[in-house]
Amino acid sequence: MSNKMKDGKPVLFIENLKVSFRIEDKTIDALKGISLEINRGEIVALVGESGSGKSVTCLSIMGLLPKYANVSGEIFFYHNEKRINLLSLQEKDKRKIRGNLISMVFQEPSAVLNPLLTVGQQIVETVMAHKKVTKEEAKAIALKAMEEARIPEAERRFYQYPHELSGGLKQRVVIASGIVNSPALLLADEPTTALDVTVSAQILKLFKELKENMGLSILLITHDLGVVAEVADRVFVIYKGEIVEEGDVFTIFDSPKHPYTQKLLSSRPFAFNKVS
Repeated sequence: MSNKMKDGKPVLFIENLKVSFRIEDKTIDALKGISLEINRGEIVALVGESGSGKSVTCLSIMGLLPKYANVSGEIFFYHNEKRINLLSLQEKDKRKIRGNLISMVFQEPSAVLNPLLTVGQQIVETVMAHKKVTKEEAKAIALKAMEEARIPEAERRFYQYPHELSGGLKQRVVIASGIVNSPALLLADEPTTALDVTVSAQILKLFKELKENMGLSILLITHDLGVVAEVADRVFVIYKGEIVEEGDVFTIFDSPKHPYTQKLLSSRPFAFNKVS
């Protein structure tokens, strides 16, 4: 890979993660003991259909599962040569990490952005929640993140409200908010689903740039193998709460072993190649 920051050192390691939900008199097993790792400076794709456990994995990492969730296993996050078990943290310690060292980009930006605040205010709030800086300093940090997210005319956009922006620009604002505190890991949950093909391609290109320029590690949640082919270094295929196949992107696409992976690939309407 061309990424100079990719060094094989882990930023996240999930081991035997199980998540179940008790709803009325039924127990629903969302994750059945998954294990995966993400190294520094790489994009890892977690691929599967709706209901396979992809989003539950993200919410487990972020510590955002509902209280009625039953969770076991380990999620280790590596920062400054320390290994932190995210599942053992108190809520106040989770808040120090969430939006700071680990950030998340959701699939529908309109559901995340506050319609009553300018986008600049919202990014500044993210900065000031984790850094001891003045509002002016936070604004400068926010504008830099907006520029890194390739938002044109960042100064003007800073003062606009979400409804004044296109879907693609709103997603870039959410990405800017996600990277503004220079996290080690970005979780992207179906980040291009609500966007048209052209804008989706631009967002995927942006993720590749962030990986290269910031050494950012990204967990990309998707059902779309075209997205995987475009940006991922490695792939984990999840089916009914279990990882059924894993490997580098070339191996998965050229020699899929599991029948579910083969079906995912055969369901694509056309052939595609990994973009280097």
